[in-house]
Amino acid sequence: MPEVDASAPPTDGAVLPIRGAGLAFERGGRRILDDIDIEVGGTGTLVLIGPNGAGKSLLVRVLAGLVEPTAGEVTWAGAAPDRRRASRIGFVFQRPVHLRRSVLANIEYALAVAGVARAQRGRRALAALERARLAHLAHASARLLSGGEQQLLSIARALATGPEVLILDEPTSNLDPSATLAIEALIGAVRSEGTRVVLITHDLGQARRLADEVAFLHRGRIIERTPSATFLEKPATSQAQAFVRGEIVV
Repeated sequence: MPEVDASAPPTDGAVLPIRGAGLAFERGGRRILDDIDIEVGGTGTLVLIGPNGAGKSLLVRVLAGLVEPTAGEVTWAGAAPDRRRASRIGFVFQRPVHLRRSVLANIEYALAVAGVARAQRGRRALAALERARLAHLAHASARLLSGGEQQLLSIARALATGPEVLILDEPTSNLDPSATLAIEALIGAVRSEGTRVVLITHDLGQARRLADEVAFLHRGRIIERTPSATFLEKPATSQAQAFVRGEIVV
């Protein structure tokens, strides 16, 4: 594997392609990620799917630089991850976490952390809220929003910094259908604008609606990665076939 000059990130702040080579992660004597090679570049939506405990959430955290792998290497646009480019990766967790501030102030804070000039923060924050159809709640307390509104705020906050890639970890888990519809519409709009999307979901219907390609994880490995139609209609491995049939896969 070629050496990476960690001291020289791309001057344009690019992070794509994100590559993981030989990624492994062990905890308590258990190997949760097992020698994964993956590349995320281009456009469209990559859906990561698989049984609980397969390593999906851990993998995206490693790729985003939030967790150090036990072994292997992650690169962003050919260089080692660094904080100067971290805002080019928008990350949305399954459970929203917001500051005890207004909806608008939560996004302004994220922009401040990303190094955006104070004079630009209000305008950019409001534009992000308008995109998520939350502008009418700009001065409401973020923690008093409904579950769906809080997740839309999380996505708006992630998008406000202008990321190249948006990573979402089961963003509609436990939400009602109307909230799910609003979030899926926003994800679709982001994808159509050229932002690379990586989505973790357990919902095959959601994968069918949103995915351009699917990566199926099982026991810490990616055992299939194919166009979504191929995976959903004719998965290649017995584990994926069972998963698509709705069976329990361990």
